[in-house]
Amino acid sequence: MLGNWFALFMAIMAVICSIGSASDPDPLQDFCVAVDDSSAAVLVNGKICKDPKIVTPNDFSVSGLNQVGNISSPVGSEITQVFVDRLPGLNTLGISLSRIDYAPYGLNPPHVHPRASEIFVVMEGTLYVGFLTSSPQNPNMRYELFAKILHPGDVYVYPRGLIHFQYNVGKGNAVAFAGFNSQNPGLITLANALFGSEPPLPSDVLAKAFQLDEEIVKYLQSVPWIQN
Repeated sequence: MLGNWFALFMAIMAVICSIGSASDPDPLQDFCVAVDDSSAAVLVNGKICKDPKIVTPNDFSVSGLNQVGNISSPVGSEITQVFVDRLPGLNTLGISLSRIDYAPYGLNPPHVHPRASEIFVVMEGTLYVGFLTSSPQNPNMRYELFAKILHPGDVYVYPRGLIHFQYNVGKGNAVAFAGFNSQNPGLITLANALFGSEPPLPSDVLAKAFQLDEEIVKYLQSVPWIQN
């Protein structure tokens, strides 16, 4: 009898595993609306492939990551992205890269990459970095912060989709590189998205969510939110 139950259990597990392996690949854009029109433009999950006969070495190369970014922004940092739009050879490879430059006390504000985990290495300076866990299981618990100070040569990992940040706590400039397991990781900077969207989110929604006076929210929505 036990053998029969075990055989049934293994059969069920085999079905579950086969369903799991047949799932769709992760999306590489925010959305893809289906259209029943044979003349419509084609947009695949990624980029349409270039004819191999006209591919050149330049399709797999990009220059300029030795240059310091413009760190005069209000947050004091600049991200130089090498995603598939800039380096076409990344298409379908599932990887990409960014260089981040920081002024003294510059910040890469809290943000998320919805489609990628990130491995982060400090090349110069001293950075306070961290990420927040996802929704607590217990309503009485708080989101947990995992953070530490990094020095040149230190590496940190940000799990996919979690809010994270970097802050230059040194008196000089800082430089870091970030690698992603997606050719298009996506970037949502929380403050920019919430207070600088177009059209704007209703101010009363934000006031209630952040427990702020609505006039403060309206002021925050009126200032320019520049992407670093």
